[in-house]
Amino acid sequence: MNTSTLMWGVIFGSIGLGFFVYGKKQKVIIPFISGIGLMIIPYFISNVFILVTTGILFVGFPFFIKR
Repeated sequence: MNTSTLMWGVIFGSIGLGFFVYGKKQKVIIPFISGIGLMIIPYFISNVFILVTTGILFVGFPFFIKR
């Protein structure tokens, strides 16, 4: 694990926490699931490029899928 993986994990984890709290308080499922995904993916992905790609997909997920 290198520094960039750690920093990207912290960034996506904090964005995920924001989505998680928003989804839980507003009772909206899409940001809630996206927030959980953003908080979990840094634990399983060690490649920086794959981490950034999946993180961007999870961040964009609530904006493209409106429910």
